[in-house]
Amino acid sequence: MTYRSLLKNNKTFRLLAMVQFISYFGAWFSQVGVFTLLTKELNASANIIGFSAIFVFLPSIILAPINGIIVDRFKPKNLLLTMISIEMISIFMLIFINSLAMLWFLYFLTFIRMGVASIYFQTEMSVLPKILTPQELKLGNELHSIIWAVSYALGMGAAGLFIDLFGAKPAFIADTLMLFCAMLILKTLILPDEKNTTQNNPFILIKEGLNYVFNNKKIIHLILLHGVVGITAYDVLITLLAEYEYAKVISIPLAIGLSNAIRAISLLIGPYVLSPYINKNTLVYLYLAQGVGIMMWACLQFNFYLAFIGLVMAGFCTSSLWSYTYTLLQNDCDKRYYGRVIAYNDMVYLSFSAIIVFSTGYLFEFHGLKLSHFTFGLGVCFIFAAIYWRWFNKKYN
Repeated sequence: MTYRSLLKNNKTFRLLAMVQFISYFGAWFSQVGVFTLLTKELNASANIIGFSAIFVFLPSIILAPINGIIVDRFKPKNLLLTMISIEMISIFMLIFINSLAMLWFLYFLTFIRMGVASIYFQTEMSVLPKILTPQELKLGNELHSIIWAVSYALGMGAAGLFIDLFGAKPAFIADTLMLFCAMLILKTLILPDEKNTTQNNPFILIKEGLNYVFNNKKIIHLILLHGVVGITAYDVLITLLAEYEYAKVISIPLAIGLSNAIRAISLLIGPYVLSPYINKNTLVYLYLAQGVGIMMWACLQFNFYLAFIGLVMAGFCTSSLWSYTYTLLQNDCDKRYYGRVIAYNDMVYLSFSAIIVFSTGYLFEFHGLKLSHFTFGLGVCFIFAAIYWRWFNKKYN
């Protein structure tokens, strides 16, 4: 089984992948558009910009119990169509923000947009085990991470060029139109029509979900092992490196753009090379390689161009780690609890990411921690994760 044969033989997955690429690609138009709107058009302060970034993580973290109930309670196709429709409307409404007095409205729309996007993602990930075999599921999750990397690389570049030529508000309209196209494709999908549960009481659903997770230690360990991958949220780290380490060598925007492009290429290539060799016994080496790669990046950060080598090493195993640990969780989860378990999983994953995003700037600004030392510490975390996986694999597998 190859990526190509999976896309060729499974029409449902192929259409889901098309929708995913279109929506992810378009998302960078609104994402870059919001920051351009704040900085160039509204002259917002750094605090306002930083606070707005928090709303990317908040919905999945604080709404996880509710999101899980929604995913398990409703039919997947109806839920996917509803979520993408709400996201489309919330992005279009961004064109009406024209002053800092409407900042509350921007925060509200961002929260709604990211909230429904997280429900969409969780619904999609709960559907995949129902339409794919266990072997196909591994490839499907790898393709998901590959599509993200491709859309990240292409979307960031296209969005930057588009906004430079036409401005932020036309970018919101472009994203809206792309989501509309994605919705038309989504309407043709044939998905399993059953709900994960027939229980209507939300409090019982929350209680059942929490009981299931806490009574299944294996699920808790898998959530934590997947969550560790969330510490690869390098966005703030790359921005600070560009501003404080590489500004004398190259312009800050170009440094950020090139670094993210190299990272995206590494995320894209990794699964193609590593996929045939990944299993429960080799996963420990993937964690170790991830840790060593990040530590090598830390050692090469003193030079902008040498740091590219480090970035490739730091990103090479990330997509494979993300997809395989997600696959393990999906395969071990009772289908009645798919939505709730995936929602809790995303909550933990994004909590790790949010902690890293916050602590990067905080430790650098207020405690003077060198960025290379912080990066090296991230690598050490993966060494401990490798030890954790080795213990887990012996105990449960």
